Amino acid sequence: MKKLQVSRRLVLLGLVVLCGVGCCRDACAQQPSEEKQKVIFDTDIGDDVDDAFALALAVASPKLEVIGVTTAWGDTDLRARLTKRFLKATGHGEIPVAAGPKTHASSTFSQARWAQGEPEPAQGWPDGIEFTLNAIRRNPGQITLIAVAPFSNVGALIDRDAATFRKLKKIVLMGGSIHRRYGDLGYFPDRGPEPEYNVMMDIASSRKLFASGVPIYMMPLDSTQLKFDEVMRDMVFSQGTPMTDALLSLYEEWKVSTGNATPTLFDAMAVAAAIDPDLCPTTPMHIEIDEKGFTRPTEGQPNANVCLNSDSDRFFRFYIPAILRAPAR
Repeated sequence: MKKLQVSRRLVLLGLVVLCGVGCCRDACAQQPSEEKQKVIFDTDIGDDVDDAFALALAVASPKLEVIGVTTAWGDTDLRARLTKRFLKATGHGEIPVAAGPKTHASSTFSQARWAQGEPEPAQGWPDGIEFTLNAIRRNPGQITLIAVAPFSNVGALIDRDAATFRKLKKIVLMGGSIHRRYGDLGYFPDRGPEPEYNVMMDIASSRKLFASGVPIYMMPLDSTQLKFDEVMRDMVFSQGTPMTDALLSLYEEWKVSTGNATPTLFDAMAVAAAIDPDLCPTTPMHIEIDEKGFTRPTEGQPNANVCLNSDSDRFFRFYIPAILRAPAR
């Protein structure tokens, strides 16, 4: 019975991919092209593997123009090397990569070996903070910052030029915990929130972000615990495209390093919500961050639009066809 259920799911997922890609191509052929949304992707790629899956969606989407990727937290230079190698491997090597300030990080850089395959630039990486501020100055009110790392770069942006930072169109972030903690997938009663990594690692910068006045769209643990299971992995990794091959390489390094087989695509939901807000409907809330890194809803003027629930099946029906649009070799 278990084999039969898996087979049925494989068939269903295959149909989703074929229909999704086909429908997307038909729609693109019939509809006039709309202006792409300019985004900067701020990431701590290289520790957990969900950052790579999120970046894959960002560069694959016809609705986004990724005008740059900035690396945050820990060894930002090595993260930049990983990012540049990934972009080159997937046919997007023209996208600029810049490194934010280095910080102390206790996390494990699980994909370091793959990152080391990209050489360090002779002149070093551009300053990620100045890169972002200059992009905002050139495009005031037009740039969406997708922030899926501890908010060290965000804090540095605000400290260096808060007035320019406020000219962002919006910020879509993965971070926080309102009702659900890690491991709460919505099948049982909520066990209550806990401090979430991206917020907890830099509480001071997180507080600056939520006090900045920039429109915030927040994807917390409540809506981002999206399990990329074995059936989906086998189907995606078997496609043999530059995108899926790069993701497979990073996945394998992450699996060996962590001893975990099933990634949770937390960060990919932030990108998906930037593309299609209906995938993660939000509720206005006033969020305060306490000294332990809890994101507490309190009385007051809303300072964030928070997605409290998402549909995992709907997300993957959107995500998988999107990353398979890239042509095979």
